Amino acid sequence: MVMKRAILALADGRCFEGSPFGAEGEVAGEVVFNTSMTGYQEILTDPSYEGQLVAMTYPQIGNVGINPEDVESRRPFVKGFIVKEYTAAPSNWRATRPLHDYMRQHGIVGIEGIDTRSLVRHLRDCGAQVGVITTLSQNADEAIAKAKAAPGLEGRDLVRNVSCADPYEWNEGLWRLGAGYRTRKAGAREQERRSRRKADNFTSPLYSVVAYDFGVKFNILRNLAEIGCRVKVVPAGTSAEDVLGLKPDGIFLSNGPGDPDAVPYAKENIRKLIGKKPIFGICLGHQILGLALGGKTYKLKFGHHGGNQPVMDLATRKVEITAQNHGFAVDADSLKGAAEVTHLNLNDNTVEGLVHRDLPIFSVQYHPESSPGPHDAGYLFRRFIELMDQHRG
Repeated sequence: MVMKRAILALADGRCFEGSPFGAEGEVAGEVVFNTSMTGYQEILTDPSYEGQLVAMTYPQIGNVGINPEDVESRRPFVKGFIVKEYTAAPSNWRATRPLHDYMRQHGIVGIEGIDTRSLVRHLRDCGAQVGVITTLSQNADEAIAKAKAAPGLEGRDLVRNVSCADPYEWNEGLWRLGAGYRTRKAGAREQERRSRRKADNFTSPLYSVVAYDFGVKFNILRNLAEIGCRVKVVPAGTSAEDVLGLKPDGIFLSNGPGDPDAVPYAKENIRKLIGKKPIFGICLGHQILGLALGGKTYKLKFGHHGGNQPVMDLATRKVEITAQNHGFAVDADSLKGAAEVTHLNLNDNTVEGLVHRDLPIFSVQYHPESSPGPHDAGYLFRRFIELMDQHRG
């Protein structure tokens, strides 16, 4: 019997051969690596990975299967998945299906059995670059040529691919063992969307927040709801006037994929909202806020993707271990005093947090909601509440 093979080809000519799993086919995208040891399901469903092929540095993937509670968006957005060793038979009490079955359903092409350590070292030395995973061809030169011809992330508006089409209310809080996700009583739309398991209700909201969906993760919305926010999620292109018409106490700017400079409509809308309401941004929202304040962004060599990035809070000198997923960063010098740097990445000294000098505005480059990742930075959601409380009325 002839075993099926798969190829991962990079635009610089490097090629890896392995075995296919998940969907069969051919897909191109920017190849990045993620250093998280757990949480591949949350990674697959993180909209910030739109346009990318993700390689996991942890060697065994698939051993906890898939369950319907750990998704972070309406569907997976990873274009392709790269692992060292795939475990086809999961063993976990929450699993309802194996990973390859889930990937097949959603058309995610995967390759396993390659030397992921060698791939990661190559990406660290040469930088993230476009690659192709194919299970349809064994011609390496052909795959390399396709990788060279495929577009990268710079200059592409990927937010339009992941943002919601219509506004909606969010009423789900955090997960509790044995109960599932806590929910507020809501209309039919929310009842249809909520968890498979019945969960206990939680406190009525005290603050009204409008959340821009640039590719928002569910656990961000859950954290906002849990601490007392009535959350209205709006599409990425929603005008500043429409947002203010909802009379929010605060405005949240979500994570999302790709190049912040390729989303000029978001920058212009946020610029109009500066000084109107308290604003909190995460990841792409942080970058767009930096642009709206007059700053610039730039592409990192291989980005930060994983759940073990050390970040220092410059005010307290405390170090947080954080979850991150981004390939661009804000240039601190370009802000020209409009905002102060509050957090730094201790691996490369890139900007991880900003605060406006005079207005109730702050942002972080990393993911305080975790999923997956540590919970060191959960206090930032409470900081947002405090800002809204101080500037209410």
